[in-house]
Amino acid sequence: LTGKSVYILPNGNLLRGEEIQNEDVPFPGIGGRLTIRNWDNELLWTYKFSSPTITSHHDVFPLPNGNILVQIAEKLTNETAIEAGRDPSTLVDGPLYDEKIIEIKPIGTDDIEIVWEWSFWDHLIQDFDETKENYGDVAANPQLLDINFIGFSNSKMNWLHVNSIQYNEALDQIIISSRQLNEFYIIDHSTSTEESSSNSGGIRGKGGNFLYRWGNPQAYRAGEPDDQKLFGQHYPHWIPDGYPDAGKIIVFNNGFNRSSEFSSVDIVDPAQNPDGSYTVPVGKKFGPEEFDWSYTDPNDPLNFYSRILSSAQRLSNGNTLVCEGTKGKFFELDPSNNIVWTYISPLGNNGPLSQGDPPAVKSIFRAEKYPVDYEGFNGRDLSPGNPIELNFNLGNCSVLSVDEDILSNELLFENPVQGRLEIRTVQNILKLEIFDLQGRQILVNYGSNSMDLSEISSGIYFLKIYTELGVISRKIIKS
Repeated sequence: LTGKSVYILPNGNLLRGEEIQNEDVPFPGIGGRLTIRNWDNELLWTYKFSSPTITSHHDVFPLPNGNILVQIAEKLTNETAIEAGRDPSTLVDGPLYDEKIIEIKPIGTDDIEIVWEWSFWDHLIQDFDETKENYGDVAANPQLLDINFIGFSNSKMNWLHVNSIQYNEALDQIIISSRQLNEFYIIDHSTSTEESSSNSGGIRGKGGNFLYRWGNPQAYRAGEPDDQKLFGQHYPHWIPDGYPDAGKIIVFNNGFNRSSEFSSVDIVDPAQNPDGSYTVPVGKKFGPEEFDWSYTDPNDPLNFYSRILSSAQRLSNGNTLVCEGTKGKFFELDPSNNIVWTYISPLGNNGPLSQGDPPAVKSIFRAEKYPVDYEGFNGRDLSPGNPIELNFNLGNCSVLSVDEDILSNELLFENPVQGRLEIRTVQNILKLEIFDLQGRQILVNYGSNSMDLSEISSGIYFLKIYTELGVISRKIIKS
């Protein structure tokens, strides 16, 4: 079982989280073990992060120096939470989880050295009880986390639910995503472990305090509900240097508990100083006021929605790869927000489907595209293998792709379509498929250039045309 996060390392090895169920720390998105395997799937290293008080979960990040950042959830006691200033009435189902980031150095085949550590618990504030720790003015200290702000966690133990950590080597900074609090945070990695637990030290002089936070200014008393921008978000990360919008932060904004529940892909451009620091406002919210760029479904925002999971990645050509996690759907947007490629995962929750099976419930944590010239592929055989589907039949497939302009010029049809779709072409059409906006196949026809659409409702669909030259997809309107 996977522990959600997977990375191909620059040497071609695979860093992978694995799942260990933990009755003492039943954390959503649980991991519990990390492994490194080589290209031939031989186990090189493994380590267990699971005990009666801790578990790894969700994400890890391989650092350029060979070390690994790991997310750790630690189960505390009610007494510890109350002493830190938590309102006891909000400890509804048990003690809180603290969330930590540890940097480990893999040792041998089954050991580690912890070389750095950071914890939310060292950077709290509260104004509930002046006799307890962390008492202060919440609004005047946005660099700290209010232990009594619960977001949409309903006061559960899992009040933070960190679902990703990512790293920027040039800035030596880490970005942390808290789903429950609808915020992401940036912290300094240039600190020592001692400095990371304080409010001083490191290149920016802030210790382990937040350098920047964004998404929900209600969390630090600087906004109203209408100021909230993130809703259960996943995978905020910096767009790499040399890419369009480099240095900005792209995030999959799930839209959970938004007034209308729909997802979006958003880009935030933090107000950063030349030295890589950020202006910490007092009594005001962190900027910017709005997203720098945003994508929602252009026809109806409600058509694009994944309550949990999911990701978005800016590609080097300016396109954006989107993973709509709860639907097992990947699609690629061009700079004009046109969908130029779509893929539906053939994996159900119980493993691969057979070719032709109806779509199954799927859960995809996130998707990441590696370019063909990625250094981890050097010297590797990248010849395509068999399809993922079981009982597959490639039939008359002679090629998998073709210059789309050439193929498009030979496939003509009226759009919008009324009763019957008629394709005028000299090509031999092998198959026609119609999908709805959720990626479900609703019609299929073999060996014909026409299809009766009179029984389907008016709306927008995707048409997939299989010919001897290749496959092409087009959006169609049924009138």
